[in-house]
Amino acid sequence: MPLNRILVADDEESIRWVLSKALKQKGFSVDLAHDGRHALELIKDNCYDLAILDIKMPGITGLELLDKVRELNSDLLVVIMTAEASMKNAVEAMKRGAYDYITKPFDLDVIDAIIEKVARARDIAGQVTTLKQELKDRYQVEKNIVGNSAAMQEVYKTIGKVAVSDVTILIQGESGTGKELVARAVHFNSGRLGKPFIAINCAAIPRDLLESELFGSEKGAFTGAGERKQGKFEQANHGTLFLDEIGDMPLDLQAKILRVLQEQEVTRIGGNQNIPVDVRIVAATNQSLVEKVRQKEFREDLYYRLNVVPITLAPLRERRDDIPALANYFLSRSCAEMSASPKRLTDDALELLKSYSWPGNVRELENSVKRAVILSNDPLLTSLDFGGLLPVSETPQSGSQETSLEALVDLKLRSCMNGIEGLDKGDIHAMVLEQVERPLIRLVLEKCRWNQVKAADILGINRNTLRKKISELQIEMKRG
Repeated sequence: MPLNRILVADDEESIRWVLSKALKQKGFSVDLAHDGRHALELIKDNCYDLAILDIKMPGITGLELLDKVRELNSDLLVVIMTAEASMKNAVEAMKRGAYDYITKPFDLDVIDAIIEKVARARDIAGQVTTLKQELKDRYQVEKNIVGNSAAMQEVYKTIGKVAVSDVTILIQGESGTGKELVARAVHFNSGRLGKPFIAINCAAIPRDLLESELFGSEKGAFTGAGERKQGKFEQANHGTLFLDEIGDMPLDLQAKILRVLQEQEVTRIGGNQNIPVDVRIVAATNQSLVEKVRQKEFREDLYYRLNVVPITLAPLRERRDDIPALANYFLSRSCAEMSASPKRLTDDALELLKSYSWPGNVRELENSVKRAVILSNDPLLTSLDFGGLLPVSETPQSGSQETSLEALVDLKLRSCMNGIEGLDKGDIHAMVLEQVERPLIRLVLEKCRWNQVKAADILGINRNTLRKKISELQIEMKRG
């Protein structure tokens, strides 16, 4: 929690001028207020790290303003200035929540000492907050990674081997397989526990903003840069930086990432100072970086710097034995989060879940269970509660599509024979169409390198209809 922005409020112009000049020379951003009301407006409209307030000001006194500050922002540290070095003023200021107080006239050395003290206090508070959140997240992550399949056992072994070192890790796997959970598990089992874990999705941020998000910027570096901003590398100092979807990072930024890995320092946009950083990099991708290197879309030297220790997460369809444990875990968690009564998955529901292909992997399974919990009032969740899922044959062969359809009908009939209502809804036709339509459209888009105009021509529908289908079926678009 660095100390950057300071508010100085005093009705004496000479005091405001002296403090402003001294603080700006030390690199702080300083706002000035000539009375209590002006200071209150600034505090309401801005985010300050420290406020230095005169105890006697027109309109609202420093002590009255201190009370309002405690109501508006309990994290803002306040130093009270007073010309009367009385015990009453000191006691009253501290009792109302002031961090410290100083008496006028004062030397600038006193201000320097106060600033240093405040900076240390904010740093300690930031470390405590980070540690609490890290420990909370660690507990959640260790419970969230569920699976006893051979594939997951290998992942656990690798995490245990590499967590204690600082080697760079590249996590590969389809969307929804839990790459960030693995990255957090590496961090929480390393010597960097208690330090920041910062995650950034390289595909979710526009290219012109990604650089400033990663490296930070100086005030006035570009339009809209109203103040100095720390980048993710600085925020993650002494901790771990998780670069998700690294395969979507532009080539020029890849070169800068490579430089950071080599030099262990960053330079903010618009700045000329090299800032040392001690950051462990964990990257992730759902693409083939080897193929992107071959197509000159990803730097070969960066690939080898990232791929020191590879961790590959198998798609859910390749570890079906984990599905019951995952489904029951998500069921228990969803019921707790929604304050719903406990529910149980029937055998036919688990059979359907295990037979489905899960193109969205663990994330899709979690969402399916959550949706069933929301929509069902019954303590038993059956295959009918997962009506949008069409089971697929694990070993494609002649007639496999008919076998899948037969399996779905059998599940419906068994549910009906067990006295479970819902078969007469006549929803199998809609279910099959929905389940076939999504993979068909996604396959055509992929073959057309995600060009919607070409895909619409092949499908025989107009582009607007295709866009609507992409949205309705929640198809994740990728760059061509």
